[in-house]
Amino acid sequence: MIKQRLGYTPHKYQDEIHKNLKRFSVLVCHRRFGKTYLAINALIDAALRSKKKNERYGYVAPYQKQARQVAWDYLKRFTVNIPGTKASESDSSIDFADGSRIRLYGSDNGESMRGLFFDGVVMDEIADMRPETWPEIIRPALTDRKHKGWCLFIGTPKGLNQFYDLYQYAQNPKNKWYSGMYRVDETDVLEEEEVKMARATMTENQYRREFLCDFSASMDNALITIDKVTDAAAIKRTEGEIMGSAKILGVDVARFGDDRSVVIKRQGLASYEPQVYDTIDNMTLAGMVAQTVNEWSPDAVFIDAGRGEGVIDRLRQLGYSVSEVNFGGKALNPMYHNKRAEMWDSMKIWLDDGGSLPNNVDLKTDLCVPTYKFDSTNRIQLESKDDIKKRGGRSPDLGDALALTFAYPVAAKKIGHFGFKEEAVLADYDPFN
Repeated sequence: MIKQRLGYTPHKYQDEIHKNLKRFSVLVCHRRFGKTYLAINALIDAALRSKKKNERYGYVAPYQKQARQVAWDYLKRFTVNIPGTKASESDSSIDFADGSRIRLYGSDNGESMRGLFFDGVVMDEIADMRPETWPEIIRPALTDRKHKGWCLFIGTPKGLNQFYDLYQYAQNPKNKWYSGMYRVDETDVLEEEEVKMARATMTENQYRREFLCDFSASMDNALITIDKVTDAAAIKRTEGEIMGSAKILGVDVARFGDDRSVVIKRQGLASYEPQVYDTIDNMTLAGMVAQTVNEWSPDAVFIDAGRGEGVIDRLRQLGYSVSEVNFGGKALNPMYHNKRAEMWDSMKIWLDDGGSLPNNVDLKTDLCVPTYKFDSTNRIQLESKDDIKKRGGRSPDLGDALALTFAYPVAAKKIGHFGFKEEAVLADYDPFN
């Protein structure tokens, strides 16, 4: 038994987890559950049980300093009495008598892990890690071994991000992963009075995330809350409700290889299923946009100017009227740091006023991701795409595409007797008035 060999006495929930772990496992646990205790002992137990020599195990935290603060004392405590082990303070590692090793890493120095192999890895708080850490560094490192390396993800929810995606994947029995969620109201790990004291000093969202393991609890500085997005996806607008409103097309063009190009339609209080392209060149994207314009006849087409120059130029060559929008450009309203902040806040107001969303998981996730703050001149500033990706999120390309439909007020056009659009008669939703 693990507890007999390591001097570690797991509580009943930890014991349940140890018995059910699979090659890939995702554990969502409330604060002070003891997930780091569990993870460190899972690594040590694996090293001791293995009949092979020179195996390599890793504990990965978002930052190297954090890994040492959280796990190093535990790792030394539970290995100090194992014959033949040696602790190295310089590289935060434990060497076993057979040559096997457990080492602590930080995703902030991911390059130090490239080219390594692992027999087992714990990834603690992956929501705060660089998004490429798992798919580009850790996952390939588990394939080098003939017996196939394993990975245990542990953490507490911090909104909809990579950790959420992994938990959802693990929930599908077809994928043969193990998943477990341990809420404070479903365990007896903490005393009731202790939980009450913690709750008294936390916001509702903080408590829902930290102790109830609620992925749907928004960050306190989220511009658009998860609850608001969920409500908007439940609204179904009829043709009669949006008749007379302007038709607007938003096009967000991929910046880098892992970004997506997105085309999305909005008419008044209704938005529609986005068209998403993972890998597509600008000429092909221009053709897709032209096809949508021909089929839908929008009153305005707003395209991200950052990487969309080629798309914009091609569409204009073909005779289409499109408007370029610079996310970093000056906002119409001086209360915003830049155009992107203005568009996203306009979209938030639209949702508050009853805007409806398609039931698209990626779009709903994107809308909840960006946080906001006030800059030095007290203007609203939205979190950048790069900063979102650094804290473990993905680029909110679908959200940016929908936000583009709020770039400028658009006038709807009256349909004449012969089906031709005539003079403007009704302004579309105008968030600036």
